[in-house]
Amino acid sequence: MPRHADLSHGRRQLLRCAGAALILSVSPVAGAVVRLPSVLSVRVWPAADYTRVTLEHDAPLKFTHFTVENPDRLVVDIEGVEFNSVLDSLARKIATDDPYIKLLRAGRFKPGVVRLVIELKAKVAPQVFEVKPAGEYGHRLVLDIYPLTPVDPLMSLVEGRKDAVEPLKLEAEAKAQETPAQAPAPAKKAETAPAPEAPEIRTSRKSGKPIVDRLVTITLDPGHGGEDPGAVGRGGTYEKNVTLAVARRLKARLDAEPNMRAVLTRDSDFFVPLQMRVQKARRVQSDLFLSIHADAWVKPDARGSSVFVLSERGASSTQARLLAQRENEADMIGGVNLGAKDLFLARTLLDLSQTATINDSLKLGKYLLGELGSVNTLHKNSVEQAGFAVLKAPDIPSALIETAFISNPDEERRLNDDAYQDKLADAIVRGIRQYFIKHPPGPKARLASIA
Repeated sequence: MPRHADLSHGRRQLLRCAGAALILSVSPVAGAVVRLPSVLSVRVWPAADYTRVTLEHDAPLKFTHFTVENPDRLVVDIEGVEFNSVLDSLARKIATDDPYIKLLRAGRFKPGVVRLVIELKAKVAPQVFEVKPAGEYGHRLVLDIYPLTPVDPLMSLVEGRKDAVEPLKLEAEAKAQETPAQAPAPAKKAETAPAPEAPEIRTSRKSGKPIVDRLVTITLDPGHGGEDPGAVGRGGTYEKNVTLAVARRLKARLDAEPNMRAVLTRDSDFFVPLQMRVQKARRVQSDLFLSIHADAWVKPDARGSSVFVLSERGASSTQARLLAQRENEADMIGGVNLGAKDLFLARTLLDLSQTATINDSLKLGKYLLGELGSVNTLHKNSVEQAGFAVLKAPDIPSALIETAFISNPDEERRLNDDAYQDKLADAIVRGIRQYFIKHPPGPKARLASIA
């Protein structure tokens, strides 16, 4: 759970008003007064990928930052802001098990300047930037503490799923005994990592149907996270918590399948930019990408599950267009450093034709929708399409699943129910199975070759 000192929306408004009356400075123009910015809240989001520290304030800030070695520290100087109780609380918000931050302290450096000093556990590649007001948030100063060597999702997947290699081998051997003439040659040992070779796609002698006899990789994307709560139900349920809970259950089930493994774009409560979610899926050579969400609508009686895929020609309905627009705003809510955008990925997504991938995504969506209909009402009986940024992997069939309407009080209660989450996960696994039975994936290079 994140360590944070947050304020409710009402308290934020009260502090903004109080700040206008109490934190004043004399302007060079005689008789004029200027209100100094005030820090309203502090939030800390530790994760294996990176740790984020967010300072929310009520007016733009001037700041500078630099790093110091022996010991490694990040220093941030904030000008024209008063040291208050919120800043004083910073030191207590760092957990002892934070992967990157050892200590954080704040204090008055000189008149009109507050200095933040972050003592680090290792060398890092920090990003310090401001985010303009978005959603319920005011101005934010963001300190992202990234490791100097980024976490490699590919190697994490290989190391975390060694147990998946043996079940696959046993299954392949059993099939080889049934159809010895068509069995593939024994796989060579991987030299750089304990990953299996990709077996060939064969056909069953009895039915002539394709057999999936290689390990397929599925990226599960729990929507929102960290600074971005997603939709909030009337009972106070955060979409980001529901999506992570469902994705974890789904991952456990897929990892138990002998020829499947799953990887999460986030495994705890932290923010992941939309394009980084796509990058993670491509980095591990995913065969499928599923983004998990819980829909919201202006009317509380809206209900049912939905499945969406990418469209290159506009949305299939007004609701699909509005939903894609809202989901694509996640980067603004979560807070993205615009100066660090991966332009190469952006060019890749624009340059490559996605027609074939979209067709496969539509097929996947139909299987998922059919199974979801067995555990919940369907909002629409057909797969919808819109320009979702998170579905733009040009070479991975991708779908966005709206599990239910979190804005509907009845469905909000169901989304918080363990048994219902289990049913959702089971239905999604059945849909994935059907897709791969009818559309087996082709061979691909072993994971070890791209480490």
